[in-house]
Amino acid sequence: MDAIYTAVATATHGREGRAISSDGKLDLQLAPPVELGGNGQGTNPEQLFAAGYAACFASALGLVGRQAKVDVTEAAVTGEVGIGKQGEGFGLKVTLRVELPDTVDAETGRKLVDQAHQVCPYSNATRGNIDVDLVIE
Repeated sequence: MDAIYTAVATATHGREGRAISSDGKLDLQLAPPVELGGNGQGTNPEQLFAAGYAACFASALGLVGRQAKVDVTEAAVTGEVGIGKQGEGFGLKVTLRVELPDTVDAETGRKLVDQAHQVCPYSNATRGNIDVDLVIE
């Protein structure tokens, strides 16, 4: 694959540091959540992953909606990223909650969400690696 765009960010001091993008537009204090023993005074990698996946999936949904001539511009995608023990290390699980406009019937909505899951780069990167649940609300 030839990259059209490459995002670059640097994190220092792991979960208790700072993450900064190369263009300076992203500059975040990092902190583990209270549930992982942190003070919760910053964002964490799971929040960043949830936001990125939700945004990417919403864009993929818009693409397949336009191709199918179905207006999904008012759709919202909420990403939930869980972290927990997996074997000797840790693993992730994802739930994507897709809220479609009332004008989209259930069958069409399911088809579009499933198609978006096939074209979304985050879905393609995670497929076979972590569980991703797609929930239409």
